[in-house]
Amino acid sequence: MRSAAPDRPDRKDPPMTSASATTTKAPAAPAAPAPTTAGTGTTAHDAGLLLLRIVLGLTMAAHGTQKLFGWFGGGGISGTGRFFTASGYPAGDAMAALAGLTETLGGLGLAAGLLTPLAGAAVVGTMINAIAVHGAGAFFAPKGIEYELLLTVGAAALALTGPGRYAVDRLLPLPALRTPRQAHGALAVALGVVIGAALLLVRN
Repeated sequence: MRSAAPDRPDRKDPPMTSASATTTKAPAAPAAPAPTTAGTGTTAHDAGLLLLRIVLGLTMAAHGTQKLFGWFGGGGISGTGRFFTASGYPAGDAMAALAGLTETLGGLGLAAGLLTPLAGAAVVGTMINAIAVHGAGAFFAPKGIEYELLLTVGAAALALTGPGRYAVDRLLPLPALRTPRQAHGALAVALGVVIGAALLLVRN
C-alpha cells in the first residue's frame, strides 16, 4: 500500500538578510568649523582691539599735539625743537614738526582703524627714537623705558593683527585693508623700524 505523504502547510521562509544590510550607518561627524581669516573674530576679540586702539592711539595723538601746538602743557614746535637739538638731532624745529605729525596722524589712524598697518609703523618708528633718546639704562618709570616700550609693542601688535571689525579700514574698497594679512603687518612694522633707525643715524 502506498502511504499518503504527510501534509505540510505551504510556508515561505523569511528572506536571508546580510549583517551589512541590517547594520545602521553611524552618524557622520560634524564638519570642523572653517578657520577665520585675518581681521575677523568674535565680538569680544574685536571689542578688545577697539579698546586698545582707542587708548593707545589717542595717547599718541595727544603727545603729537603737545609738539605741534603746545597743547596739554607741551612745548610746541619751538620748545620741542630745542629739545631735539639738545638731543643731537639736526634741524630741531623740523624734527619737532615731523615727530608731532607722525604721532598725531599715526595715533589718530590707530584710534580710527584707518590705514592701520601704516599707522602702527609710524608709531613704531617714532617710539624707537624716543627709546633711544630716553636711554636704556633702566626699565621702570620714571627713568626707565617701560612706557615707551609698551607703546611701541602695542602699535606693532595692532599692525600685525589688524584693527578688527570696528574700524574704518573695513569700509575701504581695498582688500588688503578689509582683510589684513599678517605679512602686510610685518612689512609695515619692518618699514617703521627701518625709518626709525635711519633717523637715529643722523643724530649726533
